[in-house]
Amino acid sequence: MKQSTRIAASADLLQGYSIEVMPRTAAKIDDFKTLLPVGTRVYIAHIDGTPIEDMVTTARRLSRDGFEVMPHFPARSIPDLATLQDWISRYQTEAGVKQALVIAGGNKKPVGEFTSSIELLQSGAFHKAGFTRLHVAGHPEGNRDIDPDGSTAQVNAALRWKAQHAKDTGVEMALVTQFMFDAGGATDWISGLRRDGIDLPVHLGLAGPAKLQTLIKFAVACGVGPSLAVLKKRARDLSKLLVPFEPDDILHDLARHTQTNPDASPAQLHLFPLGGIKASAEWASRQGAGHLRRVAG
Repeated sequence: MKQSTRIAASADLLQGYSIEVMPRTAAKIDDFKTLLPVGTRVYIAHIDGTPIEDMVTTARRLSRDGFEVMPHFPARSIPDLATLQDWISRYQTEAGVKQALVIAGGNKKPVGEFTSSIELLQSGAFHKAGFTRLHVAGHPEGNRDIDPDGSTAQVNAALRWKAQHAKDTGVEMALVTQFMFDAGGATDWISGLRRDGIDLPVHLGLAGPAKLQTLIKFAVACGVGPSLAVLKKRARDLSKLLVPFEPDDILHDLARHTQTNPDASPAQLHLFPLGGIKASAEWASRQGAGHLRRVAG
C-alpha cells in the first residue's frame, strides 16, 4: 500500500472513534469540546466504589456538551434489579442517556443476583426504559472465564444469543473489544465471527499513547493475551522505553489488513486513553480524525 493511501485509510478508520473516561479523569478536563469531535460517543467506565452520583454527574456534563454518552453496566457489580432500574432511570432522566455498554464486569464474585451481561439483557430493564443502543463485549483473544479450554464455542454461542436479542427487541447493538496490539489477529477474529454467522458491528479497542510500562501494566491487569508479545518485544529495546508508545503502527497495520479484506474491517475504533484523555484525543487528531463523523454501526 502506498504511503498516501495508507495514511488516508488509517484516517478513515479513526473517523467517528469513541473514547472511554472515568469520572475522576473527566474531572481533569476543562473543556471536552476543544478535544473531541462533536458527537463523539464517550463511554463512562464503571469503577467499583465510585458513587453513582459522580457517574451521573459526568454523564450529564458530557451530554450537555453535545457528546453521546454510553455508561458501563457491569452485571457483577449490580446488587439487584431495583438498583439496575434506578441507575438506568437516573442516567436517562438526569443526563438524557439512552445507550449502554452491558458487560459481565471484572469482579470474580458477583455482589448480587446478576452474573452475566445476558442476565442484564434478559431482565428487560433497558428495553422497558426505551434504550435504543446497547453494546456488548467482544473478545478477539478469547475469554478464559467463559471458554477455559481456549476455544470460542461458549463465547460465540453467547454472541449469537445477543444478536438475536437485538433483532427481537429492535435495539442497535455492536461489539466493543478490549484494546489489542495485533492487527492481524483482530481482523482474523472479525473474519471468524462472520464465518460463524455473527454479523454484529465491531468497535475495536485501541490503546492510546502512553508510557510502555503503563501499557504493559494495564494489559496484564486486563487480561490482554497473545498480542501482549508485541509490547514485550518493544520493551526489549531500551531506547523505546524512554519515549511514549503511540499506536501508529497498529493503526497502519489495521488499514493494510482491511484494505485487502474489507469484510474484516471494524465498524469503528474505540480508544482507551491509558496515557490521558488529552494525549489520545490529540493523537487521533494528528492521524486525521477530524470533526466529520464516519458512518458506523
